[in-house]
Amino acid sequence: MKWEESKKGYENYLKLEKSLSQNSIAAYINDINKLADFLELKYKGAGPDKVKLEHLKAFVEWLNERGVSPRTQARTISGIKSFYKFLLIEGKINNDPTALLESPKIGRKLPDVLSMEEIDSLINAVDLNKPEGQRNKAMLETLYSCGLRVSELVNLKITNLFFEQGYIKVEGKGEKERLVPASKSAIEEINKYLNTYRKKLRVGKDSENILFLNRRGHKLSRVMIFTIIKNLAEKVGMNKKISPHTFRHSFATHLINGGADLRAVQEMLGHESILTTEIYTHLDRDYLKDTIQNFHPRS
Repeated sequence: MKWEESKKGYENYLKLEKSLSQNSIAAYINDINKLADFLELKYKGAGPDKVKLEHLKAFVEWLNERGVSPRTQARTISGIKSFYKFLLIEGKINNDPTALLESPKIGRKLPDVLSMEEIDSLINAVDLNKPEGQRNKAMLETLYSCGLRVSELVNLKITNLFFEQGYIKVEGKGEKERLVPASKSAIEEINKYLNTYRKKLRVGKDSENILFLNRRGHKLSRVMIFTIIKNLAEKVGMNKKISPHTFRHSFATHLINGGADLRAVQEMLGHESILTTEIYTHLDRDYLKDTIQNFHPRS
């Protein structure tokens, strides 16, 4: 069995059956490439059907020797397990060599969160005298008010804005769509942007329906959003390491701390599992303490 043939079949499986995004598919294939490269180096290119548990353990040890973090090791092992599960389903192998392969134990990393005051300071630091100022303000307000991923923000379409109903339609991971309530602030800032900066742009081909555009009239890159936020954080003297995802974490945390139902927050974030959403209940110890005091029969 050849690696390239197996990877091609696996890639189609991830795309068609799992409906994963191109970024996620690339990450999974990269995990398989790492294993294939290691086997080529150490075991003269053993094919995927020749891999045994001892090879995989040697691979994990090899990653560890190169200083790969436990979290990255765990993600790589998860990708390899998924690959061999696919081969088993397809009948390409009879036994799964990853069945007894253990991932390194990792602690659950709690995301950084901004306070309301910090959110306001960043948004207020946007220079509205610059042509792109209103665009940047609208983007930050949308990130925070709607809890979007950065990929969802840059791909947001004008035809997916339903402001009369108070919603936006978001295309999330795996091309799954969800409706998210839009705050009055987000609606107001987006409308201002549409009637000023966006209206004056010469929109590029294939970008006519994209909401947030760069000065050349094309879709913004993810890197550009990171850069805008980093520059604003430096401008206000914020020492925290923040990113577009920090706004999403803050959105979820503020909702839950305000008493929002966990299932509702899961729906708005587009989390497939509620276990992912539950991490936000660990962020405010005072909130947890108050919940126990108010609701536990022994309190």
